[in-house]
Amino acid sequence: MTLSNQPERVSPAGVSGENSLSVDVCDADAVALQRYREDCAEAGFMPAQSPDWVSAWTRHAPHPSIIVRLCDGQAHLMSLALEVVEQGRFRIARFISNRHANGNFPALDLRVRDGLPETYLTKLRDGIRQARPEIDALVLERQLRQCNGQENPLLGWPHGDSPNVSLAVNLDGGFDAVLARSSGKRKRKQHRSQARKLEAAGKVERRLARSRAEAEEMLNAFFDMKAHRFSQMGIQDVFAPDAVKNAFRTLFGDAAETKETNFVLHGLEVAGKLRAVTGSSRIGDRLICEFSSIADDDLTDASPGRFLFYQNIEEACSEGLKIYDFSVGDEYYKRLWCDVETIQFDTFVPLTGKGRILAFGLSAAARAKHVINNDPRLWRVAKALRRRLGSAHG
Repeated sequence: MTLSNQPERVSPAGVSGENSLSVDVCDADAVALQRYREDCAEAGFMPAQSPDWVSAWTRHAPHPSIIVRLCDGQAHLMSLALEVVEQGRFRIARFISNRHANGNFPALDLRVRDGLPETYLTKLRDGIRQARPEIDALVLERQLRQCNGQENPLLGWPHGDSPNVSLAVNLDGGFDAVLARSSGKRKRKQHRSQARKLEAAGKVERRLARSRAEAEEMLNAFFDMKAHRFSQMGIQDVFAPDAVKNAFRTLFGDAAETKETNFVLHGLEVAGKLRAVTGSSRIGDRLICEFSSIADDDLTDASPGRFLFYQNIEEACSEGLKIYDFSVGDEYYKRLWCDVETIQFDTFVPLTGKGRILAFGLSAAARAKHVINNDPRLWRVAKALRRRLGSAHG
């Protein structure tokens, strides 16, 4: 990171140096959310820190939410939308929506290209500590190192690799080029075979949610599919809480009634029933699959999920997008397409003495998970143990 010219690059005319820095930490009320939206008009960010996402989650989340704003004079530099939660005997601040937030990147003013000086981050940390002394640590996971040419300033804090890889597809050259790079002949043949199997059951239609009612229908189908799938795998259903469901209903319901939106739901309907659903966000030239699932029924063997992904990727290419992002998680169906791997990073910043203990433990746990996830033998053992534990508590 080059710091010598940084104050000039991030400060407006007539303002320079650290003495002009200020940190504002406030509850995410209507006034703060409106200011956050205005700041984001001249900032880069990823979907889970976008104004629409933040607004939907703060409306329904059971945890108090805060907006942290770093300014140079009157000029906005960076904001973080966080939720404050109890974690055992500790109180932490984390990205709003927790595990549903992936590829995180703060709302960063477009003038800030190469990160921020260490002294700016010290000011940010101390400002949060002074305003909210009850918070023991900042737990900021699954972050991108760069976003649309901007370096993530939080790389200036101690950090480590996230345990799980993020997978994506390079769409350069269009759909034919994508297929040429990923066993295209086989994919086309499989897609035609899947189409015949699905059409034998009835009318096949790929749907886009264009109203709140359609969004509700697709989300309800998705929640049911996911609950069944997680139960089979012995995994906690992270979509089960009402707060999570209602936040996504607000986010995608509002989006479905907006002409130009960054959040879309697609469903594959066969014989009048939804068999696969994807929820996606769009940022710049990137389409991100935030979640997906398939129905467990008589057509599961026809792979409706893979069929829908094929069409989603084909459409993304036709719209001139550059990346189709499957987000965090290493799955076989993603590997069939992906040629881009991204290792995100986690930041654990202690704010109190207790927080130092927590940050050390979280860092050690993340390193251990990274080792397990990257060792096929250990990962098989971990998945088997997870299923057994899930069955025991089921």
